[in-house]
Amino acid sequence: MEKLRLGGMALQNGVLVHGPRTWGAAVRLPDGTIKTASGPKPRLGVGDSVPLVRGALRLAEAFAVLPAMKRGLPEARLPFERPAVAVALVAASTGASLVRRSSLPLVPREAAVVMASLAPALVALRGEELTAYHGAEHVSIGSYETGERASKEHDRCGSHLVGPLTIATALAGAAAELAPARHRTAARLVGAVGAVGAAVEVFGWMARNPEKRLSRALARPGTELQRRLSTSEPSPAQLEVAEAALQTVLAAEQAAS
Repeated sequence: MEKLRLGGMALQNGVLVHGPRTWGAAVRLPDGTIKTASGPKPRLGVGDSVPLVRGALRLAEAFAVLPAMKRGLPEARLPFERPAVAVALVAASTGASLVRRSSLPLVPREAAVVMASLAPALVALRGEELTAYHGAEHVSIGSYETGERASKEHDRCGSHLVGPLTIATALAGAAAELAPARHRTAARLVGAVGAVGAAVEVFGWMARNPEKRLSRALARPGTELQRRLSTSEPSPAQLEVAEAALQTVLAAEQAAS
């Protein structure tokens, strides 16, 4: 039987896994039991064949799963449901504004703005339970794909978007700054969407060509992020939750076929 292409996301108390058509999630409740839920993935079909647009749509679909999951599994705690993330958002916004008003050259300035904007995501990725569940997600999906015990790092982790997204967003931001002042806000918005689409397209190319030197270079920031910051070795109990999420989405995919 052909293996499904799966993605996932660590929760503070469990794991979310999504397949081509459905999602499945599992969390550990305070009493020690595991609760699961599943459902269909929201689909944004318009623009599926349009380069750049389709990448942004796929990313939007991944985030659109979250409200559906919270309705089906209200006990799930998302990574950004913490006060520290809200503080990081304010700090990142302030830092980006200060950098944008600085005298740095255009492209380095926009790159610094992008790096500042990543701070909330980096804060959201931290936390002892969260990093372990992130590792459990990778081990579970990777083991399903290979048939062997996988490592806590995974080649298709969203962290590998960091390299291409930073470059694309910095270039798009620099281009937007060259637009007339009255059109600059619109140019930044269009540039941001285009940068996300371009980054997702490059991410797909990286997944198909992992042996290429450029692919390895672009993946390096994400690999180091996983290794040093965003994942840790999961416990057997956390792997049990991740496996429950995996089996839930596989059952949902089978039912949907």
